[in-house]
Amino acid sequence: MLGAIAGDIIGSRFEWHNHKSKDFDLFTDASCFTDDTVLTVALADSLLSGTPFTDSLKEYYRRYPTAGYGGRFQQWAASEVRQPYGSFGNGSAMRVSPVGWYFNDLSTVLSESRNSAAVTHDHPEGIKGAQATAAAIFLARIGENKADIRDFIVERFGYRFDFTLDDIRPSYRFDVTCQGSVPQALQAFFEANDFEDAIRNAISIGGDSDTIACITGGIAEAFYGEVPAWIAEQVWARLDEPLTDVVRLFRSTLGEG
Repeated sequence: MLGAIAGDIIGSRFEWHNHKSKDFDLFTDASCFTDDTVLTVALADSLLSGTPFTDSLKEYYRRYPTAGYGGRFQQWAASEVRQPYGSFGNGSAMRVSPVGWYFNDLSTVLSESRNSAAVTHDHPEGIKGAQATAAAIFLARIGENKADIRDFIVERFGYRFDFTLDDIRPSYRFDVTCQGSVPQALQAFFEANDFEDAIRNAISIGGDSDTIACITGGIAEAFYGEVPAWIAEQVWARLDEPLTDVVRLFRSTLGEG
C-alpha cells in the first residue's frame, strides 16, 4: 500500500491546483499526506488487529481530524452513528489498497473490499469502485498482465476504457464519484511504463488528483513490484511515527520488509 500513499502525497498539492501535464516535480515542501493516507492506514490497522472497519475509521479520524476529509465522511466519523450513508464517492476506492494486498484469493479480496466500503459507501457504485481497485491490485501482484486485468475489470464491473488520457485531459474535471474517477485512475495505470509514469499519468488529467494518484499508485506498486527507492524515501520522510509504524508492520506481515 506504500504506492497508494505515495500517490496521495504526490497528488496532495494538485487537488485544488490541477496540473494538466506530466512535467512536474514529484515532491516539494508542500507535499503531505491527506485523508487518503490516513484512511488507508486505518484499514491496514483493522486487518492487522481485527478491529472492525467502522471502529478503525472513526478512531483514525479522531487522531487526524484535519486531514482533509469529505464533508459526509467527516460528519459520520465525528458522530456516534454506525450506519453507512449511501455514498458512491471515491473514498471507498482510495482507502482499499490494503485489502488487495492482505488476502491471497480473489473471492476474499472481493468480499472484504465490499465490507470495507459498505461501512460508509454502501451504494452499489461505491462498493464497485472499491472492489475494482482491490481486484486490480490483487491481480497485478499475482502476475496478471495489463490486458487480463483490464478484461476482468470490464467483464466484472462494467467499467469502460474506450478513451485515452490524451482524449480526456483537456476536458476532465473534478469528480469525486467512483464512477467518475476509478476508471480514469485505472487507465492511468494501464498507459504507464513504470511506477513513476503511472503517478505522472494520474496527476496529469487533473480532477481529484490525490485520490486518483492514490488509486493508481496502489495498483502500480503491485504490478511493478515496488515503489522506487527514492520515492519511498520521500514518502517515509512525510509520514509521522504512528502511521509509519502501521505501514511497516503491515509490510513486514506480508513479507515485504
